[in-house]
Amino acid sequence: MIKKESRKVTRAVRQKRVRATVKGTAERPRLCVFRSLNNIYAQIIDDDAQVTLLTASTLDKEVKTKASNIEAATEVGTLVAKRAIKKNIKTVVFDRNGYLYHGKVKALADAARAAGLEF
Repeated sequence: MIKKESRKVTRAVRQKRVRATVKGTAERPRLCVFRSLNNIYAQIIDDDAQVTLLTASTLDKEVKTKASNIEAATEVGTLVAKRAIKKNIKTVVFDRNGYLYHGKVKALADAARAAGLEF
């Protein structure tokens, strides 16, 4: 009998494959996205120093939509871009973290691009 792998396992495989090529440096840090059932999170990470430079999520006070939908993802994308520009971070490497580039992840990336980040 053939057993189907769980979604969690297949996402972990995709995550390892993406992480092998995507590295964040001090000049060009990594913008990492995480989706949960209730919230969406974005972090800008310097992998060389192993430091999280800044974060944004639907749990922040500036975000009005307190859900995990496309509107909340666009708000988080603009918020993370504004915070990055305040810290003089203009270019990043986008890490979709094993998720498909569709829906909430795409909305967050498009909103970050529209707000001024380059990737």
